[in-house]
Amino acid sequence: MRRLFSTFARGWPGAGLLLMRLVAGIGLIGHAVTRFGPGLSVESAMTHVFAIALGLLLLAGLWTPIAGVLMVIVELRNALSQSGDPWVKVLLGTIGVALALIGPGAWSVDARRFGWKRIDIRDPKP
Repeated sequence: MRRLFSTFARGWPGAGLLLMRLVAGIGLIGHAVTRFGPGLSVESAMTHVFAIALGLLLLAGLWTPIAGVLMVIVELRNALSQSGDPWVKVLLGTIGVALALIGPGAWSVDARRFGWKRIDIRDPKP
């Protein structure tokens, strides 16, 4: 993960990435939950459960590049296979691409697990 991003953005850029992750995660989860209902095929139900799992990963900022790419695939499938306005799906897919390319930011599980660590070495003599 560290090889993908030289730094995990802090400050205002990090806050912007956190906001993007939150909007994408809530959007994925909300869109998938509202689609559940009677008469739903097994394939569609599995896609919605997968979208909910991706939304949870994005909310936590865990495996963000992988979740972003998978989000693009799910939303592209949804845009091509479902009727209605595809622009919400296109927007969510675009946010997925951006998160996959830019990274999760400093306020994420990825940054805690894979970010640069600082080790303070104290002088043994007082």
